[in-house]
Amino acid sequence: MAFSLIGNLTLGIIYVPGVEKSKVTAFLNFLESDEKILICTHATLRFAFDAIDEKQLNDCLLAIDEFHHVSVDGDNKLGVVLSSVMEKSNAHVVAMTGSFFRGDSVPILLPEDEAKFTKVKYDYYQQLNGYEYLKSLGIGYHFYQGKYTSAIHEILDESKKTIIHIPSVNSGESEKDKYEEVNRIVDGLGDLDYQDPDTGVLYVISKATGKTLKIADLVHDNPKDRDKIQEYLRNVKSVDDIDIIIALGMAKEGFDWPYCEHALTVGYRGSLTEIIQIIGRATRDSENKSHSQFTNLIAQPDAEDDLVKLSVNNMLKAITASLLMEQVLAPNFKFKPKFPEEGEEDDSEDDENTLKINGFKLPSSQRAKDIIESDINDLKAKVMQDQQMLKAMPWQCRS
Repeated sequence: MAFSLIGNLTLGIIYVPGVEKSKVTAFLNFLESDEKILICTHATLRFAFDAIDEKQLNDCLLAIDEFHHVSVDGDNKLGVVLSSVMEKSNAHVVAMTGSFFRGDSVPILLPEDEAKFTKVKYDYYQQLNGYEYLKSLGIGYHFYQGKYTSAIHEILDESKKTIIHIPSVNSGESEKDKYEEVNRIVDGLGDLDYQDPDTGVLYVISKATGKTLKIADLVHDNPKDRDKIQEYLRNVKSVDDIDIIIALGMAKEGFDWPYCEHALTVGYRGSLTEIIQIIGRATRDSENKSHSQFTNLIAQPDAEDDLVKLSVNNMLKAITASLLMEQVLAPNFKFKPKFPEEGEEDDSEDDENTLKINGFKLPSSQRAKDIIESDINDLKAKVMQDQQMLKAMPWQCRS
């Protein structure tokens, strides 16, 4: 049996929720046919699994995208399916995710199951080096005072293809009326000329340039209207088909708009996975861009207290450090002792990412070495999510 765990890679075989009986039937027919490839949703796999024996997946390649939806929680049906497949068949499982990190205290895999996988990491550093057009990624934070709808145009460049994620209505940054927030953003850009009744696209005459901007509103949740604009976005073929997308809970995981140059997110996001998913919307390779930008628009504290400023600064550093910690942005650095002590041996090769430190101790056991080489990021993430650590860290900042 073989397993592969692929991190920070955007590929897909099984990835979106939703299921119909006809899809389950197609899944079952596939297993009995000579066809080689089936693309289906997580939900189709779960429902079809109830009607098959695990051994019917013998000699199959099962690739699961957005693997962070799996967990060891007994109520996680996808996790139950995966556990049964691994235990009772010889299927080769490929796990793919932009972040091997759920953002909660529940692990994706048990340590003994995770140890069965061969880990392959593909970070943005490697991704950008392999692109033809996109060569750089910027991450920035911008503070505002008052209402964000009045400040957003300070950083919203209408010449850049942009996805705007407005804050949740339950957040402190929200103005508590999501529809009105969209209207204010649109009004700040220009005057609404008309809305296409067939596609739902808003045609707005820019106040700054007089250009007609094509805007997609994914915040309004009338089913008929949303279906129209979603269908239009699925069929975007040209860089000129849409200019700005305004969203709340959509246009994140799995959403593909290669021309996007700027992911503008309003409000602090507590989920690292969500941040990584949003950044990923702007990091597709496309001939219209050589640089992509992620900007987080955050409310500026009113207080002048130095401790408040320090806390905000620490928060921003923590967000950026978390991304680095997950190896989403940067290559992995290896540390070695500058002068190995007697009895210490290290036969690994040095490269440009190897740093030698005076007094650095090598791991004393194979398990410790495995943790450092493969699991240190997940260990750090768990420590940083521990409730006692979260309570203690602010006091550490003040000391």
